[in-house]
Amino acid sequence: MCKAQSVNSGLALRGCCLELIRSLSKLHQLSGMASSDKPEVVERDVKEKGHKEDDKEEGKGGFIEKVKDFIHDIGEKIEETIGFGKPTADVTAVHIPKINLERADIVIDVLIKNPNPIPIPLIDINYLVESDGRKLVSGLIPDSGTIHAHGEETVKIPVTLIYDDIKNAYDDIKPGMIIPYKIKVDLIVDVPVFGRLTLPLEKNGEIPIPYKPDIDLEKIKFERFSFEETVAILHLKLENKNDFDLALNSLDYEVWLSDASIGAAELTKSAKIDKNGISYIDIPITFRPKDFGSALWDMIRGKGTGYTMKGHIDVDTPFGAMKLPISKEGGTTRLKKNKEDGGDDDDDDEVC
Repeated sequence: MCKAQSVNSGLALRGCCLELIRSLSKLHQLSGMASSDKPEVVERDVKEKGHKEDDKEEGKGGFIEKVKDFIHDIGEKIEETIGFGKPTADVTAVHIPKINLERADIVIDVLIKNPNPIPIPLIDINYLVESDGRKLVSGLIPDSGTIHAHGEETVKIPVTLIYDDIKNAYDDIKPGMIIPYKIKVDLIVDVPVFGRLTLPLEKNGEIPIPYKPDIDLEKIKFERFSFEETVAILHLKLENKNDFDLALNSLDYEVWLSDASIGAAELTKSAKIDKNGISYIDIPITFRPKDFGSALWDMIRGKGTGYTMKGHIDVDTPFGAMKLPISKEGGTTRLKKNKEDGGDDDDDDEVC
């Protein structure tokens, strides 16, 4: 069926081209006759000669317009007979499958429709991502495939933004910001009759430059204390320094007192941290104080001991899911006993 359709289209194209050649030949002969005719010279006054020149120019202009119209009509006849037409394209979606502090992976979906009876090659894809007229990234994807006859294809264009490159190039772009972007795509296709065509596309949007949250261990509340096993609650303060909200889903962490790890865990925890806002969360921890060595005795004697906390938080954002690091190094903590243990009313550990 497709083969017969292709043969019929080829015969029709050949017939149209022969008709075009014969017609152009006829027009050429007429043009030659018109140019070789010798008009009779008759004495006229100056006014009549002026009218004659005007009529001649008008005739020449009319002849050129007729040729243009004829060629246009023949082109339309070829297009209608064989069914060739210009392909269309549109940016249907922009995805951000992965984003973190270092980079953003972007995928641009472009839907291309081919109205022609034969496949057309997608020769090149040129893309440019800019912000306020400044280039963020650009590239070329050669030999990008084929669009099926009378079909449509969604072409995916992968683009990667490296944040260090952007921040180094433009001093006013800072971590935590949301910046506008414009994606420009040129699709270059090769279509019979029309030849090589460029289909320009544009899409606007916004993308963040993420910044890691600040974390502080504000205090430790001991639920049960013994040298064999101690159960405590860590009161954490999370500060969001981004211009967009963070929806906390889970976190993993490890805490050290001096150089001794007192515990690590992964927790499912829900909390909303507003843009440029602060949120507080409590996480439980169980550890064995007798394993701390000198760090524990420093705490018991009232001396400060250093602590470190590191981990990650999994959050949802308006731009997709992110896994952001959290860390705090160089903090100092002291142990305070409650009344039953001979201390004051404050049974919380003090974190400085």
